[in-house]
Formats: sequence, structure tokens, C-alpha cells
Amino acid sequence: MAKSHQYDVLIIGSGAAGLTLALNLDRNTRVAVLSKGQMKDGSTWLAQGGIAAVLDDSDTEQAHVEDTLNAGVYLSHEDAVRFTVEHGRESIDWLIDQGVPFTREADDSDYHLTKEGGHSHRRIIHAADATGKAVLRTLIQRAEEAGNIDLFEHYVAVDLITRSKLRLADNCCVGAYALNIKSGHVEAFKAPQVVLATGGASKVYLYTSNPDGASGDGIAMAWRAGCRVANLEFNQFHPTCLYHPQAKSFLVTEAVRGEGGKLLLPDGSRFMDRFDPRGELAPRDIVARAIDHEMKRLGADCLFLDISHKPEEFIRNHFPTIYKRCMKYGIDITREPIPVVPAAHYTCGGVITDDLARTDVKGLYAIGETAFTGLHGANRLASNSLLECVVYARSAASHIQQQLQNKIELPEIPCWDESQVTDSDEDVIISHNWGELRQFMWDYVGIVRTSKRLQRAKHRIELLQQEISEYYSNYKISCDLLELRNLAVVADLIVRSAMLRQESRGLHYTLDFPDAGPEALDTILTPVNFQWQNHQAGPDSRRS
Repeated sequence: MAKSHQYDVLIIGSGAAGLTLALNLDRNTRVAVLSKGQMKDGSTWLAQGGIAAVLDDSDTEQAHVEDTLNAGVYLSHEDAVRFTVEHGRESIDWLIDQGVPFTREADDSDYHLTKEGGHSHRRIIHAADATGKAVLRTLIQRAEEAGNIDLFEHYVAVDLITRSKLRLADNCCVGAYALNIKSGHVEAFKAPQVVLATGGASKVYLYTSNPDGASGDGIAMAWRAGCRVANLEFNQFHPTCLYHPQAKSFLVTEAVRGEGGKLLLPDGSRFMDRFDPRGELAPRDIVARAIDHEMKRLGADCLFLDISHKPEEFIRNHFPTIYKRCMKYGIDITREPIPVVPAAHYTCGGVITDDLARTDVKGLYAIGETAFTGLHGANRLASNSLLECVVYARSAASHIQQQLQNKIELPEIPCWDESQVTDSDEDVIISHNWGELRQFMWDYVGIVRTSKRLQRAKHRIELLQQEISEYYSNYKISCDLLELRNLAVVADLIVRSAMLRQESRGLHYTLDFPDAGPEALDTILTPVNFQWQNHQAGPDSRRS
């Protein structure tokens, strides 16, 4: 008999956003947090740089707002930017209160702030070069200590459960089905308030800095449930991932450039000044495109990032994680440059939400990289992402707590039916389709695009989705199949969004439309099952 669970709040995702929301709910609220793998397997754990916030008297909130709008090529929503920036200091204070061990100045007088590309001031608070690890380790500990939070590891969400799917009157979300990876059975989780905090979709690309679980699950599930999505054509490619055959997905933080690291061609010469007057401190989209251009021009496998001109003690103290990882591969960054390549890093678009994190489906929220809040625009400013996680998670928690005062009668949810499917003996189809999808997304929908490439990708995705749908209907589900199904949905949304944007802006650069258009508009996609009467989140009068 399949298990069924009931909670006040179901949070799908166990990174900084999900755990922050859980910890900001009242201690008498019963909360379930689902983690696809172990609690530390997500993108938060890998985040190196830090969290942007106005913490120094020489800095201003207006300067942070302007830096964000500029990096986002003025597609960011100013109201969302101001909302995020204005709640920055209190969010950092909350993390400090939880016990996050941020790095202090040498004399221990205050917290050390660093500077990253696109920022006009030092405003990045960090824990050496492993900020995400420090934040997540602390939040996991607090969640384990909380008596009202149940943590479910190795559970991958299958789909959201809405009243309309149960053939009831409205499209309110009432829970989700999740595959218990260890048992192989699907279990139902009932809850009147459901939160998507599943991260982004960078695994849709062949080369990525993200962990294997970044397969766009929340975005795909929300789309199937009737939520609109926005600006999914904007996929941020981190300019500097370590280039080494054994160094899978290892990112070299932007703070290396913030502290004076120089980008070099194979002959040792600098090149960034030819692309932007800010040089290495230009926003990520400009730096990634410059590296991509130079690699293709020279036929080079990689370029180089050099911090070796700094004192050895400085490098070891500020970048201990990078130093140790590079030494593991025989690269001494105190004496030689780091070989680097761009890699898919962050999904700037997502499920449309408002500043309470509400989606278009009642009872369903989205936070973190899964959500489109309007903050990032056409390019995310460095270290704004963890800030967004905390700010919107705390805002959502406050609204959810208010909603829980109104008792909601949950409908009966049927058990997952496996009677019509069999075990697969053709898993090679999953692995082949997974590889093909990521390869053509990298080739056709990468840093530089054309209309012809996008059309080719769209055609391949249509064929893949037919194969995946047939496979999903006939065989028992697995984590790999669920991720492939979700990646195909998100790949389709990315390509459709990119085809609609007939201009180059920020992270979306196309050779067919190399200039920015006269007006900055969002790209909004609306599913066929979208219900206007339930609409409660995000922009309306934009491109669709």
C-alpha cells in the first residue's frame, strides 16, 4: 500500500530558499521538506561567492538598485529590485542570527565585504569561498533542531496535485506526488500550501556548473499545473569554470576577478579591455561572450584566469576551496593561471510570482531560482541570487502563515496507480535522449544563437517529447525518467522564449538580431490550462 502524508506546508526543495521558508514558519506549523538527494546535494551547497547586500556606510540601497538594473539591461522590474534590496540587511541579520559564520576582517572588527563584477561597491558578505556551504550547513542544523519540520531525503517530486486534476471546481494546489527513490514507490503528500524551491534548469545544457539535480523540475511541474513562465531565454553562463577532464562542474568564483584576477589568452595577454571598459569586472554575460568569442577565434579549448600576482597567503586565505581543488589536479594557483571555460550556471527566468512568492495557482508558491520575481532581468547581477532566496522565502512564509489561519478542507487524493505499467528493459533510451537533448541545447541554444539553430532545436525537442511521453505512459517511473521529462519541457520553453525575443539583450545574444530593441519587454508564455480567474501573480501587459 502506497504511503500518504499530510502537512500544513509542503516544500519541494531543500536549498537556501526552501529551508529559509521552513524556518520562518511558526513552530506549531507542520512542515515537510523534500530533497531529491541528500540535503546538501543542491546548488546552494556549491555557491562560492557570497550574498549581495548594503552593509557598509559608504554604500547605498540606490547604488545596489542601479547596479542590478544595469546588469539586467533594464529588463529587471524596478519594484522587485527595490523590494529585494530594501530587505537585504534584515535578511543578512537573520542569517547571522541563525549562526552562519561569515568571514570577518583580519582585525575581527567587522565582516569582510568583497566586490564582484557589475557591483559599484564592496557589498558581498561571504564565508571565505564556500558561502553556500556555510549557509546550508547552518540552515540544515536549525531545521533538524526544529520539532515541526520533517526532512525527507531521496524523494523526487513527480507532479503537483491540483483540484482541477481531481476534477473538482477550481485549480487550487493541494499537494504533490513524489517518488521515494529508495523504495521505488510513489507517495502522496497532501498540504493546503505547497512551495516549489527546486532550483534552476542548467542541466539542460551539456556543460554546467550545477549539480545533477538542476533539471528544472519545479518549472516543469508548475507549467503542467497551469502557471505562466517568463524570460526563460535568459540562461546565465558563468564565465569561469575549471577546465580539467576530472573537474566536473567546478566553478571558479567571480570573487577571484573581484580581487584582481586577470583573464588571459593562451599567449598570456589580456583581452577583456577590448570588450568592455570595466575589463574583468564587467557583468557575466559580457565576460562569458568575450571568452566564447576568443575561444572560437583562436580554436582554443580554454582560456586562463590568473590571480598568481597576489601574495600566496592572500590567495590561500581568500580562496581555500579553489586552491585545494586546483592543487588536486596539479594546478598551483599561487604560481600559475587557472584554465577556464564558460558553463551554464543560472536560470534567470522561471515561474511568474509576486513579492509574496504566489504563483498563478492558488496555494502554490515558487521561490529561489525556480521563480521569476522580476529581479534579474536579462542578466543576474553576481551574488543577488542567495539574497533573493532569503528575501522571498521570508516574505512567502509570512503570507503562508496568514493563509493557514483559514482552515482548508483537503480532498481525498487517490494513490498512484502503477497497475498499467511495467518495468523497463530499455533504459538506454533515457540515457540516449538525455545526452542528445543536452548536446543540441549546447550547440543550438547556447551563448550565441541564430534563428536557424533555434528552429532545429525546436524540431528535435518535439520528437523527443513524443518519445518521452510514450515511455512515461508505459513504464514505471524513475528519477532519470522524471528529470528527462522535465528537462524536455523546460528546453521547449527556453527555445520558444528565445524565438519570441527578436533582439539581443543581456544573456540572449542572436546573430540575426544583434542589437537591443527599443523597449525592454518580458517574454511570457501561457499554458493552455491557465485560468485567468485564479490569476494572482506577476505582470500582465507584457509579451506573450
